[in-house]
Formats: sequence, structure tokens, C-alpha cells
Amino acid sequence: MIDSHFHLDYLKQGSREEIVSLAQEEGVKKFITISVSPENLDEVIQISRDFENIYCTQGIHPHDAKSYSKEVREKIIKNSLNNEKVLATGEIGLDYHYDNSPREIQKQVFNEQLEISIELNKPIIIHTREAENDTESIIKNQLSNLKRKGVFHSFTSGLKLAEFALDSGFYIGFNGIITFKNAENVRDVVRLTPLDKILLETDSPFLTPSPHRGKENSPKYLKHIAQKIADIKNVSLKEVQEKTTKNFEQLFL
Repeated sequence: MIDSHFHLDYLKQGSREEIVSLAQEEGVKKFITISVSPENLDEVIQISRDFENIYCTQGIHPHDAKSYSKEVREKIIKNSLNNEKVLATGEIGLDYHYDNSPREIQKQVFNEQLEISIELNKPIIIHTREAENDTESIIKNQLSNLKRKGVFHSFTSGLKLAEFALDSGFYIGFNGIITFKNAENVRDVVRLTPLDKILLETDSPFLTPSPHRGKENSPKYLKHIAQKIADIKNVSLKEVQEKTTKNFEQLFL
């Protein structure tokens, strides 16, 4: 299995080496650790250098859109160019639930980072929360230029956005949310999404799956997410593991 989205620099329970080793013992072979702010652009690069099986991204989360600048843009491009460990631009997008950055700034920064991804010819990792219409509109405007598309990570939106994502050639990432009792709407999206368009992720240290709610999330729990997808789609765990690994390789490698 591959954890397509986690934040190793945010995990506190154990050393980085221990966290990765425990995940490997549970069958997780590769990982992407995700950048979210100007402060951790270099940190995730360093992590990818420290671990052979960990890749990374470069991008600014909508929460930190207000911190985006010309200098940040230049750093994202510089860190991404000719670096085989930087697999995508992300996570980028819109978050209208918290509005940690003004919405107009979020939209502007999302657009600018889509342009970076187009320039670098890298896929995108999209974060969208309570911003479905603007997310769809912004991507539509750039869709013909996005050659490698990307993934809607931690999907919690409705079927309409899921259908748009799939019709447009994107993958959809699912994590521990699909194990939550009140997340039937997300399980409906799992049912809709073909297995060859699904990526596994933990988003750790956040969104710990059942039966480990209340603990810090970790990539060692990825199998719980794979098993839930297998149950929802009535296929074997092995098929989910093999297919999502192939999907990751097709999108990112």
C-alpha cells in the first residue's frame, strides 16, 4: 500500500524513523509527506532526502494563502524543478469552513498555484471544503492546460463535485473519514468512484480511522481505510491494495 497524503513533520508520537518503520510493518511501502505553508516547504524536501521511500510536494494550503508571495512562488518552483522526489503541487485549493485566509486571496493563490503546476507539468493535490462551486469553476478554467490532473484529497464534498472530478480525469483520495459513523455521504462517493480512480491516504496526524479514534493518526493505520473500501465495494482487501498502488504509480511516478 501507499499513503498518498500524510504530514510526517506534524506527527509527535515517536520518532520519524519509528513512525515509518511501524507503517512498513503494516504493509505501507511508500509515502508522500505534504507541504502546507511557507514554513515547511524546505522541511518536506529534507524529509524526502532522509527517507528513500518518502516523496513530497510543494504548495500552500488555503489556510495559509495570506502568506503566499512572489518569494514563496519562486521557492516552490526552485524546490520542484529537476527534483524527482517532488511529485505534485499541493496541497492547494479552497477552504470556506474556517476562512483562515480571505476567500478572494484563497481563489487568487489557488489559481496561481495551478499555473505553477502547469508550468512544472506536475499533478495537483486539491483541498476543498465547503467551496465546491468555486473549486469546480477555477479548475474548469484551467482544465485544458492541466495535462496530468491530480487528486481531490480527503474527499468530503457531494456527488456533484465527485462526478466532475471523475469526468475531468482526477483521482479521489479517501482516508479515515470513511470509517466515521456519520460519514455515509462520503461512503456514497466511495461507491460511485471506480476502484481505478481511488487513492489511499491517512492525512495523519489528523482523521484517525476507527477503531483508533482518539489517538494520533499514523500511516500504520492505512490498512483500516483499505479494508473499509474493500467492504463498501465488496471486493478483496488485496484487490484494493494492488489497485490503489497502481493508481498512485500511474498518477505520480
